[in-house]
Amino acid sequence: MIAKRLVITGRVQGVGYRAWMLEKARTLGLSGWVRNRADGAVEALIAGDVAAVEEMSRACRRGPRLAEVARIDEDLAEPPEEAGFHLMG
Repeated sequence: MIAKRLVITGRVQGVGYRAWMLEKARTLGLSGWVRNRADGAVEALIAGDVAAVEEMSRACRRGPRLAEVARIDEDLAEPPEEAGFHLMG
């Protein structure tokens, strides 16, 4: 198992990015969360099998149809304590 914290910048709020990520992460069997940040970025914690985490990370570079991802900062992180993938406030 591996966990990563992602900070995604660009046009990623107001385009369905969090809902898209929730569906994709659940499809891949990942745990973690995704939330909007006050600075306009989207932040996420993704955890699971290495292949699934890497696939999610690659998919986040494209995002949903209306998103325009400018940059993603990735760091290794501690996995979440609870299973499942969630939207955070």
